[in-house]
Amino acid sequence: MMVRCTAALFLLALSIVSVADGRHDFLNLPSEGRRLFGTPPVGAYDDSAATKWAVLVAGSNGYENYRHQADVCHAYQILKRGGLKDENIIVFMYDDIANNVENPRPGVIINSPHGEDVYKGVPKDYVGEDVTAHNFFAVLLGNKTALKGGSGKVVDSGPNDHIFVYYADHGAAGLLAMPAGREIYADELINVLKKKHASGTYKSLVFYVEACESGSMFEGLLPEGLNIYATTASNSEESSYAIYCPGYDPSPPPEYDTCLGDTYSVSWMEDSDSHNLQTETLKQQYQLVKNRTASQDPDLSSHVMQFGDLKLSAETLSVYMGTEPSKGNHTTAYDNSPSHLSGVVNQRDADVLHFWYKFRSAPEGSAKKFEAQKQLALAMAQRTHVDSSIQLIGKLLFGIEKALKYNSGRFEIGFLVKRIGNFYCKPFRLLPVDNSNIFRFLSAVAVSLRDIITEIWNSLVEGPLYQALKSSEPSAQHSSRPKIHT
Repeated sequence: MMVRCTAALFLLALSIVSVADGRHDFLNLPSEGRRLFGTPPVGAYDDSAATKWAVLVAGSNGYENYRHQADVCHAYQILKRGGLKDENIIVFMYDDIANNVENPRPGVIINSPHGEDVYKGVPKDYVGEDVTAHNFFAVLLGNKTALKGGSGKVVDSGPNDHIFVYYADHGAAGLLAMPAGREIYADELINVLKKKHASGTYKSLVFYVEACESGSMFEGLLPEGLNIYATTASNSEESSYAIYCPGYDPSPPPEYDTCLGDTYSVSWMEDSDSHNLQTETLKQQYQLVKNRTASQDPDLSSHVMQFGDLKLSAETLSVYMGTEPSKGNHTTAYDNSPSHLSGVVNQRDADVLHFWYKFRSAPEGSAKKFEAQKQLALAMAQRTHVDSSIQLIGKLLFGIEKALKYNSGRFEIGFLVKRIGNFYCKPFRLLPVDNSNIFRFLSAVAVSLRDIITEIWNSLVEGPLYQALKSSEPSAQHSSRPKIHT
């Protein structure tokens, strides 16, 4: 009894002292003793032992894709400012932008017209030819022995830890591009996430994806119950969009001839820069990004989507991005701007825009002018050649009348591949499990299409147009074949 009385008197004394020195204008009750001594209330989850992990992936290379590495570098700065340690942030980027000869600010990468350098301090974990789907999966699973190159860092997480994954690059139906090796396929990614969940090595995982048709990576594939919440820049059938592009408003500094960012990506990052991560929820950020990415013109916007365990969206951003609140001094192009954005460019047109502005700004008669002209001509020739070839495939598969119907408007390879499955076999999600004949047929179609596309590409780069451009180049040094992502 004496001990309890003494403790009560002690707590009361603390409360009186608090009032006396002006720290509070209310009385601290004995029931608030837990807060005074820094212990959590009864029934609350103690997150103090949890580690925050992040995996950031820029899946492209080439200066025309500047924006993807800029996005990833910006994401790193947000996480670093939020208190995440470098040992827990794993970065995949080709690292051919900052010191590229075309970069007007050597050693510097910016993600907005008036933005600061986001490249400084970024870890070089997996660069160049080490930026592969294989290494990405190994990192997610914490499998050091499976790594091929790189720093060796993996997500060595425990059951109470939180993981944030962010990817930015090109995509198509059911895949995400990588600059080296093969692509990331939707079914493989889902299997890796399921395996990660089965290992019991995380409490929750948030996945942000910037890519065309990025919704196809999760739609109908990511089940509930894995404690994974994912948002994507677009649905399963549309492009995502670049922003801060030359000739558009808002425009990059005049010395830049490439897009600096992607609409979905800069929306969530600039929102994180300007709001308190400890109070804003994932759901609030999703809605804000969805509104900003949308446009009154349906041909110039994408639909931001969410998948998985939506209950996780009630958590604050700080659970994944750190606890450092905004200092209120970060100015972006979105401050005091309308909720809908303008001046965006289709992801698949951003490279052509870059080549055009590079050509237009180069001195007349210079080698730089010729190189830009060659790049622009090759990019346009590739599109024309592939479009006409795919239209021919469509006519052979569907007949002329149906092919014309499918080809009206913008024609996309991903759309055609999906239509093949739907036209012959109903939507894939309705297929009976034991219908092996249909699956064998689809496999044959897929192999045939792969071989056809490969033959088209080989005929293009070895054809007369490419060889003529190559042979007439002033410099004796020839560039290697470009890696093209649809």
